[in-house]
Parts: sequence; C-alpha cells; structure tokens
Amino acid sequence: MLRLENLTYSVPASETGLGRTKILDDISLEIPDGKYIVITGPNGGGKTTLAKAIMGIVKPESGRVILDGMDITHFGVTERAEAGIAYGFQQPPRFKGITVRDLLSIAAKRKLKRDECCKYLTRVGLCAEEYINREVDASLSGGEVKRIEIASVLAKGSPVMIFDEPEAGIDLWSFHRLTNTFRELHEDSGCTLIIISHQERIINQADEVLLIADGKLKQRGQPEEILPSIDAVFDKKCLD
Repeated sequence: MLRLENLTYSVPASETGLGRTKILDDISLEIPDGKYIVITGPNGGGKTTLAKAIMGIVKPESGRVILDGMDITHFGVTERAEAGIAYGFQQPPRFKGITVRDLLSIAAKRKLKRDECCKYLTRVGLCAEEYINREVDASLSGGEVKRIEIASVLAKGSPVMIFDEPEAGIDLWSFHRLTNTFRELHEDSGCTLIIISHQERIINQADEVLLIADGKLKQRGQPEEILPSIDAVFDKKCLD
C-alpha cells in the first residue's frame, strides 16, 4: 500500500514573483495495492507535483510517504526506484549514445533479448525493427521518446508505476494502443498503476479517480462519480 500523510509543498516567492505559492496543501490519501488510479484536475492544481513527491523528485516541506509500511520520505529517487516505484515523465529526457535496446535493458536490469525488446516496443505502438537500434536522442520526435520511455517503465516491471500525462504528444492511433496497454498491464500484472491524465478514455478505465485542484484532494471516487465534478472545477477555473 502507498500512503501519503499531510504532504505540503510550496514554491518560494523568488521563483514565482507572486509571493510564496502553496502547490500541495496538506494532502493525505491511501492507495491500496493493485489499484488503477487516475489523478486529474486543472493545470497548476498540483497533480504533477504530487506524483514527483511520491517519486522523490521534489521534497515536501512536511508530511510522509509510506510504501508497504516503510517510511521512504527521506529516500532519494534511486532508493525509491529500488523500493519499487517507477516514473514516466511528462517530458522524458534524451540520452545521446544510448540505444533504445540499451535503455530497455537498463530499465530491466539485464540484457534483454531482441524479442523481449520487441514485445515492449509493440505494446506502445512502435515498430521494433525500426527503433530497437536507434539512439534516444534529438533525432526522435517528442511522441517517439515518450513511447520509448513508457516501454522502459514497462520493462522495469515495478509494483508501483506512475505515468505523467502519457498521452501528451502522441498521435490518436498510438493513444488508442496505449489505453489498451494500460488496461492490459493492470489486469495481467496486478501492479499499482497511477496515471495523471485529462483524457476521459483513461479516466473511465480507472478503479478510482482522484480530483486534485488548488493543491488539495477535492474528491475521490468512481469515474462516473467524478466526471461531473471535473466539469464543475474546470468551469470555476475559467470563471476565476
């Protein structure tokens, strides 16, 4: 189980020019093992910061992160990865000199066979023959790098997987394939899957949806319960 206790995080005035801004405001929640969770809400509401706090990329000012009864609050990113958390960035990094096959093998912590690499690449809608030996560098489009990173998270096989807006920069066909991949991944592996998304198709697949706005957990529940609230929150943001 993943448990967050009273997480608070603020950005200093020197970074915003608007005074100290609270991004996470005393968020507490529990995510049981094996759940498919979607985090949604308006831009700037704290979704990505919350995910990064779970991964250890940002350090909350207060609160705790507990994984399977172990306090990992002071763990760094590498330690949390070793503890069983994997993270897919909204804008993945590029690695000049590292091939797609290298990246997948690094994620899996062993040299993958060609057919294993092909399996992961196919699941994200990429032709393995075309990509397996390409470098993960500027020659790839943003959408291609995004899908390769998702494939690397799949290869890692962590019990907790977090994806930040996996649909960003991806064409419609690939998005359709990815939604199926996430559903199949959850059904087949039983992993805890946490996805940040605005896409209704992804939201509708979830066991539970968390609505985050203004740094707070506004609501959580089944997709059909949360979707009307999402519309209300976005309408309020537009009026504000």
